[in-house]
Amino acid sequence: MRVARAALFVTLLAACATPLPTVTPSTTEIAFPDPGRPFDATAILAAMRDSRRPGGVPSELQTDAIAGAVAGAIWTVDGEPWTTMAIGGSCGPEECTLDVTGSRPNDAGEDAWTFSVTPATDAVIVIGAQLGSVPAAVASRADAMARESVGAGLEGLVLGSASWLPPPDDGRLVLAYRAGDEEGSCRREVTVDARSGGVSVTESLDC
Repeated sequence: MRVARAALFVTLLAACATPLPTVTPSTTEIAFPDPGRPFDATAILAAMRDSRRPGGVPSELQTDAIAGAVAGAIWTVDGEPWTTMAIGGSCGPEECTLDVTGSRPNDAGEDAWTFSVTPATDAVIVIGAQLGSVPAAVASRADAMARESVGAGLEGLVLGSASWLPPPDDGRLVLAYRAGDEEGSCRREVTVDARSGGVSVTESLDC
């Protein structure tokens, strides 16, 4: 029975996955900013204490050492601080989770960093980063670059989101395209390297 179910799962995946479209070089140029780490322990500690998230930030996380480690791990796309920041956290017997989100008015989305924290040792580890705080102008140029390269492979698809990658992968943008919100509609993911001009389709489902 398990073998049969596994075979069915593989068959369904094969049915959803579709061949990747042909990509041609793009002549579009993007002026991509240099990422940086704009926060210090004081800024993060103040945001922790002022948290308006339900439950706020546990007191065991509100230390200079932990705030400094969090500040040193957070990058923004251009090295400038967010204008809006929200921090929340929760703790178990030994480990805690800390969520930090930030955005700015002219960006296409928001950045969301998730950390695992061990208060006893002040250890802070990044366990997740969804970085959508991309300047709208950069996202628009990246979209033009992707459409020029992928061509018909993106016809009828709209740009759902744009995210950027932190160092050492800075300069790369991941663009998520979709045909609609219905289950089973075409979805494609395109990675754009703003510095080299490279474009690649990294995922294609139900197209």
